Amino acid sequence: MKKEELKIFGPEYFDNYELSWLKFNWRVLAEAERDDLPLLERVKFIGIVCSNLDEFFQKRVGGLKRQFHAEMKDLTVDGRTPIDQLRAIRKEVMKMIKRYRSCYLDTLKPLLEKEGILFRDYAQLEPLLQDKADNFFEKQIYPIITPLAVDEAHPFPFISNKSRSLAIKLKHPKTGQDLFARLKIPSNRPRWIELDSSSGKVLLSVKDLILAKINRFFPGVDVISANVFRVTRNADIERNEEEADDLLEMIEDELRERRFAKVVRLEIDKQMPKDVKDYIIHNLGIKKMDVFEMEGPIGLADVMQIYSLKGFEHLKFDPWIPALHPVFRHSIDEALPSVFSVIRKNDFIVHHPYHSFETSTQRFVEEASRDPKVLAIKQTMYRTSSDSPLMHALIRAADSDKQVAILIELKARFDEQRNILWAQRLEKAGVHVSYGISGLKIHSKLTIVVREENDGLRRYVHIGTGNYHPDTAQLYEDFGYFTCREDIASDVSDVFNLLTGYAPEQTFKKSFVAPKHLRSNIMNLIETEISEAKNGRKGRIIAKMNSLEDPLIIQKLYDASKAGVKIDLIVRGVCRLLPQKKDLSENIRVHSIIGRFLEHSRCYYFYNQGNECYYVGSADWMHRNLDARVELLAPIEHPALKKYLKFILDVNINDNQQRWVMKPNGKYKRIKPKQGQNPRNTHDMLMYHAKANLDPIPRAERQITEL
Repeated sequence: MKKEELKIFGPEYFDNYELSWLKFNWRVLAEAERDDLPLLERVKFIGIVCSNLDEFFQKRVGGLKRQFHAEMKDLTVDGRTPIDQLRAIRKEVMKMIKRYRSCYLDTLKPLLEKEGILFRDYAQLEPLLQDKADNFFEKQIYPIITPLAVDEAHPFPFISNKSRSLAIKLKHPKTGQDLFARLKIPSNRPRWIELDSSSGKVLLSVKDLILAKINRFFPGVDVISANVFRVTRNADIERNEEEADDLLEMIEDELRERRFAKVVRLEIDKQMPKDVKDYIIHNLGIKKMDVFEMEGPIGLADVMQIYSLKGFEHLKFDPWIPALHPVFRHSIDEALPSVFSVIRKNDFIVHHPYHSFETSTQRFVEEASRDPKVLAIKQTMYRTSSDSPLMHALIRAADSDKQVAILIELKARFDEQRNILWAQRLEKAGVHVSYGISGLKIHSKLTIVVREENDGLRRYVHIGTGNYHPDTAQLYEDFGYFTCREDIASDVSDVFNLLTGYAPEQTFKKSFVAPKHLRSNIMNLIETEISEAKNGRKGRIIAKMNSLEDPLIIQKLYDASKAGVKIDLIVRGVCRLLPQKKDLSENIRVHSIIGRFLEHSRCYYFYNQGNECYYVGSADWMHRNLDARVELLAPIEHPALKKYLKFILDVNINDNQQRWVMKPNGKYKRIKPKQGQNPRNTHDMLMYHAKANLDPIPRAERQITEL
């Protein structure tokens, strides 16, 4: 197949990446605005919206600003310059700020008050609670804070990323001289002090407590004003891996550099005096378009503390405890089956968080670390927890003289420091630690266990769509595929050889591996559907992913639509393709599921002349996944597993509570039940099937038939 060239350009073919991302955050915000969700779940969604915006400014806006300052003239495929995008982003974010703050301050806070979660200023506290607040201030706040004067002898201080500070205007009582000081609100203290009262749980903001005690920090001078501001710094730091002698050292240098990176956003109290505001803007070296003024509290990602309050569980979803996967079921009088004996019987797929991560994926690694027949364990690691049981298991395996190799991605954004620490601990324990290939991120989620058995060595494989992270496995929806098929195991072994050694011309038996083969294989499968449709036969594609960005893939999907291929795209976040456009994408539908869990799995289906193909793995249809990362998509060929994946895709496509569909203009509309139609909620349906602890296929088929 000849190399594809991009032949289309402009906003009639592509949505803008940044604005598409903001549309995703609008869909998250819509969850906070739903009055049919539990109150604290709505509060949590406000925290997610604000946390998402923090990351968006650090990564996306930071990158655009770097392009702008470098005077890059190249247009995006939708025809925008960096400054065009920055202006459009500001306009959209200003609207989003207004909406999320109105939702939280005008709707959710009054509802929280009714439920006994009470927000009070220091002056509003009864004497007994004031005494408790005073004690907290003296023991937990005052010793930490260092007020910093700013004058000829004291330069403007460094303002750390995402920290809240007070800009304080002072006046000398004798000379009348105006003075300025900065006081950092401690980020290692809770946002709110929790005080129990007869009326309920009282929350006193640490900022309000500091303001009530502000004169303690400046005896002998008059405090004229004290207002909060918060900065966000660029995390999109340029690196040159080709010239780096030591990748670990380079990433450590980058982390230090990121602390002092340019400010890309200043959030500021609207009540701040103009001269103080101008003074901060000047000293931070930013433009007015980087400034976002707001009334009331700043940095609402911290509302996650409210979500975590004890005693208010009735304001949340009923707890979900992941189920034991059916393949591990056994009666009380039976011994727990070995994970290896289960895999030998048949391939199977675990579906997190519906199926337990601890009793499947984590158990696979832990059992391998203890099993005397296991000779070697190899794993890729992109993100994990700070006290990961999987990493501890690998350390124990190395202590038992097993060959243990781990490929750690040091460049996993915002997890670099944690990954560096794990790399050092693993190396100290005798694990072979590698960092992959220069210029490529290791994004694939792979584990291979080599075990000595009666008939020789056998390789057991786990291929995941999500990270080996026990915490996010409770919230992120992901697949994990277990097999001991020799062809798949051979491919996974070859990926490890590619990453640790020198194998630039590596080929693979069954799997699609990026950066060399994945794009061409996907293009070939789409081309097959096009050819079939042009000849009057069935063409069908269903693809589930996090983001769809790659222009060449989008162009190919447009070609498929024009040929008559029916296409459903289940894309949680960014989608640059525009569906349902006349003479372009009339046969394409774009869906987005937003709800209790974060949709994270990638699954691709092609009708393929009746020889239906399913692939799962960690790769989205994005340029970075196809061309700049090490990725693997594995074929799922077991008939029962193909049925199960079809069930999952059908449930998503037929949801009428959590599903949004994209319209031809790029806007999204939430799907609601039609009159007389039963509610169909993807997450509720899949929790029901998992908790029933039955073979999901027959039940799944019955329920989908009812759809």
